[in-house]
Amino acid sequence: MGFLNRLERALGRYAIPNISLYLVIGQVFFWSVSFLGFFDLERIALLPWAVAQGEVWRVFSFLLLPPAAHPVFIAFAWYMFYMMGSALEGHWGVFRYNLFLFIGWIMTLGVAFLFPGNYATNVFLAGSVFLAFAFLNPDFEILIFFILPVKIKWLALIAWIGYGFALVTGTWPVRLGVLASISNFLLFFSGEILQRGKTGRRRMEYQAKQAAARENDEPRHTCVVCGKTDRTHPQEDFRYSDDDKCYCAEHRPGAGKPA
Repeated sequence: MGFLNRLERALGRYAIPNISLYLVIGQVFFWSVSFLGFFDLERIALLPWAVAQGEVWRVFSFLLLPPAAHPVFIAFAWYMFYMMGSALEGHWGVFRYNLFLFIGWIMTLGVAFLFPGNYATNVFLAGSVFLAFAFLNPDFEILIFFILPVKIKWLALIAWIGYGFALVTGTWPVRLGVLASISNFLLFFSGEILQRGKTGRRRMEYQAKQAAARENDEPRHTCVVCGKTDRTHPQEDFRYSDDDKCYCAEHRPGAGKPA
């Protein structure tokens, strides 16, 4: 955290407030002009060979590519990205949220130029915002199809499973694309994840010790008449009747009265 504080003091003035809003506005604009037939979205896609020929704007403009889906779901995706991004900016501050996006952007560029024949997208970068929000707000509920409430932690689990499947079965460009997209998440949350793991292990060890202590403290034999136990009266001779009831020597059925 000390390094981040120093970095923020040095570069914080360059951070862009409300960057999620600007990204959404840019995507809305390019989706609209493309939908109306005035623009070809491939002109802003990240194509390394085109960048090498001088179209350097593509290293930035691909962030403004809208999702490829039905307009209703695109609008929902824009809303969720803006909401989640704004929440992360409020939690971390403007600079650190910008840094989170910057790391994902740089890593995506690196993979794109490592495999220049592949078409790079901003989908995984948006996914990292979703995963970060879900990690910080696991019980936040989303209405699937606007009617079914689901906690975001379960959707994040599905996303992680999908990433894992892509890592196992995908090509190297896909694998590195996944790793690039979650690199910012890992850099920001790896310490907290490890700390949570240590805390959880200590909690489990403590609970196990408490359970063992309770088990050791519980008496094995308790007289149903007077309540004597093998803990309070270790020398007492406890016996069980045919109906499985425990009695001390004094109250055992058929026992004589003490002198």
